Amino acid sequence: MRTYEQLFIVNTAAADTDVDALLEQLSGIVKASGGNLDKTDKWGVRKLAYRISRQTEGTYFLLAFSCGAQTVREMERRLRVADIVLKFITVRMDERMKRVAKRQKRREKRLARKPQLSAPAPAAALPGAPAPGAAPGAPAPGAPVPAVPAAPETPAAEPVVSTAPAETAPAAETADKQ
Repeated sequence: MRTYEQLFIVNTAAADTDVDALLEQLSGIVKASGGNLDKTDKWGVRKLAYRISRQTEGTYFLLAFSCGAQTVREMERRLRVADIVLKFITVRMDERMKRVAKRQKRREKRLARKPQLSAPAPAAALPGAPAPGAAPGAPAPGAPVPAVPAAPETPAAEPVVSTAPAETAPAAETADKQ
């Protein structure tokens, strides 16, 4: 047996005795086939999304039951024939529950594969303040690094001229004259 939900809309002009008779007929069909009726909800009068048979409002009913496929066909046939029923829909819920369980299983598997993150490190109080435990004078992580001024360039092949004392120069001149 499979689980189903059936939602149907009844004309608001229908008598309560007719609606009760329809509900008894549907529950009798389910029980006669060996199924069980889990829930019967009367949602009440609601506005329809569009006009159906010149009606703008309808009384909504929800049935939840477990039964075989032949029983569902018979219930839908009876709802189709009933004059007080505006619309109905039957949804197989066990397929939906399987999809939800499968999605939940995949989600748990994915969470098991993900590494657990440890607590995040506390952020510095101010954006320019150094991080705790950092070396003094070192820039804070993420802060812009200040530019280091370049040393002035000196020419590499410049001869060094030394000035000699005045006494040595005339001695060299006197040696040439002799």
